[in-house]
Amino acid sequence: MRYALSKAAWYFMAFLAAVVLNYFLPRLIPGNPVDTIVARMAQGGGSEGEARQQMYQTFLREFGLDRPPLEQFLNYLGNLLQGDLGTSFGNYPAKVADLIAASLPWTVALQLPAILLGWILGNWLGVLAAYRGGWVDRWAFLGFLTLSNIPYYCLAILLLYAFSVALPLFPSFGGYAPGTTPHLSLDFILNVLHHYTLPFLSLVLVLIGGQAVGMRSMAIYELSADYVHYLRSLGVSDRRIVWSIFRNAMLPQVTGLALAIGSLVGGALLTEVVFSYPGIGSLLFTAIRQNDYPLIQGITLLVTVAVLAANFIIDLTYGLIDPRIRSAQVGER
Repeated sequence: MRYALSKAAWYFMAFLAAVVLNYFLPRLIPGNPVDTIVARMAQGGGSEGEARQQMYQTFLREFGLDRPPLEQFLNYLGNLLQGDLGTSFGNYPAKVADLIAASLPWTVALQLPAILLGWILGNWLGVLAAYRGGWVDRWAFLGFLTLSNIPYYCLAILLLYAFSVALPLFPSFGGYAPGTTPHLSLDFILNVLHHYTLPFLSLVLVLIGGQAVGMRSMAIYELSADYVHYLRSLGVSDRRIVWSIFRNAMLPQVTGLALAIGSLVGGALLTEVVFSYPGIGSLLFTAIRQNDYPLIQGITLLVTVAVLAANFIIDLTYGLIDPRIRSAQVGER
């Protein structure tokens, strides 16, 4: 309990610091959000002079930007304590929570399968490469290392050019065909999967490479263990030996999996921007372009909470698994 409370206190302080930074950092972006909104509205109506100034003052009052900075910050904290993330400037009068709720399922559906499949395949391929050795290991390691060192957004651009421009097999943008109304049908599901393929591949291939490199290193270490030699001397099948190595080498990889799931919300931001995929990444990119403070704050706060929660759970899990960790850290305090 002491260990858990100690960790909770540290993470709570980290959360408070994140809340403060989450409020002030978006306001360092050059430009005024009201100027952007008024300019966009004036393009259609042609309003000028006094009418435009009146519109400007109205939006300042509506968004509370005419109040002193300290009062704005205290209002933000008060609304946050009530679970209110505010109203979007760029999508007024839409609520930030509603916009995030509409985009979050797209990001989760893209990221979660990629993380799980990348983790399973990457670890299994890493063990097999280490166990087989020889030319199989050398060529597999070269492939894994290449994939793991390609930034996922660079791979996204390469896939976009190769399979949407040079060889137009897949669409280049969006989560479904333009003009389509989302509905539950086989045609719409196939349409979504068609748009889903390239963003998914750009993530899962990099994840497979990274996990395989890590697992291969751990498996090579395990191959020198006595139990592997003993199992081989007994004539145990390769499949069972590989499974034994996998189980003993997977603990650090489980940590990586937990961290990846914790960063799930913000892990594919640039991929979503490259493919104009309707997830959290595209929403954040649009919010930054429009200086939409409440929407930027809502998304970054969601990402922060997810990462802190994942790390907190990992720390608690390690403390439960290995008593030496919690006794050492509690003893230091």
